[in-house]
Amino acid sequence: MASDLSLKEQLPKLTDRIVETYRRLKTINHLGHCPLPRYEEIIAAIHDLTEILFPGYRRREGLHLGNVTYHVGDLIDGLHDSLTRQIARALQHDSRLRGESAGCEEPIDFEAKGQSMAIAFLETLPGLRSVLATDVEAAFQGDPACRSPDEIVFCYPGLEAITVYRMAHEMYRLGVPFIPRMMTEYAHRQTGIDIHPGAQIGHHFFIDHGTGVVIGQTCEIGNHVKIYQGVTLGALSFPTDGQGNLIRDSKRHPTIQDRVVLYANATVLGGRTIIGHDSVIGSSVWLTHSVDPHTTVVMEKPKLRIRSESPDELLPELNYQI
Repeated sequence: MASDLSLKEQLPKLTDRIVETYRRLKTINHLGHCPLPRYEEIIAAIHDLTEILFPGYRRREGLHLGNVTYHVGDLIDGLHDSLTRQIARALQHDSRLRGESAGCEEPIDFEAKGQSMAIAFLETLPGLRSVLATDVEAAFQGDPACRSPDEIVFCYPGLEAITVYRMAHEMYRLGVPFIPRMMTEYAHRQTGIDIHPGAQIGHHFFIDHGTGVVIGQTCEIGNHVKIYQGVTLGALSFPTDGQGNLIRDSKRHPTIQDRVVLYANATVLGGRTIIGHDSVIGSSVWLTHSVDPHTTVVMEKPKLRIRSESPDELLPELNYQI
């Protein structure tokens, strides 16, 4: 069946209508400006960094102490160049948003700033390896189904999300705009675990199963904390100023002290909420206030009701305590 050319002739008018929305809705297009950070390069950097942090588990086989220096050196050199470019782009765009600059030709040397931040970030990698080793240990000690630390590095989405979070947090701490959030949202899409790069998380952190976990920007988590799938550490409310605008720098998310366990689908909300050390928060608990150390919080046992809908069955209604 031949196509109708008269219908296709409508496409230029449709194109004009779409372009007209670019003039009206300027907040959701980026035209006539300097380049933004390139998403593909940020993802590539995540993979290169993971290769450095966990050598021998990913792309390159046959690594040993005799050749790993060359391999890591090559990755570091490439990361220096790509991160310098991408951080410079992020800094320049952030400067325009703040009204500090207007065009691409600026007296500020964003490339030099980007290089300084890129090197400062790369300097954190030895320390990141040390803390990630504690996260792997926590997973191995916390999951009896795991046979070896290798299994955690290969298979556990919790470690993948924590790894990207820890990279992004170092960039966030250095003041790099945009890129830390791009990194953690990539991990969110890959794992279903949403950790804001601004959250502060201690060592020996373990997320078991992981899907649906949410950890907010101003959350503070201590050492040896374990959380299960569906846990939300979120905000109770969003404070506003006199004009009704969101106050963005306030403490909105809870503090979780050392050696706390939060079971599946627990929800803890509020910047003033503190879960004391060595506490256990049971499944499906909803908390908006603090609890003391060494406290166990659980839901009361629900009642399961079973009733037959078939007229042919003369089963009595049965109640079970779960």
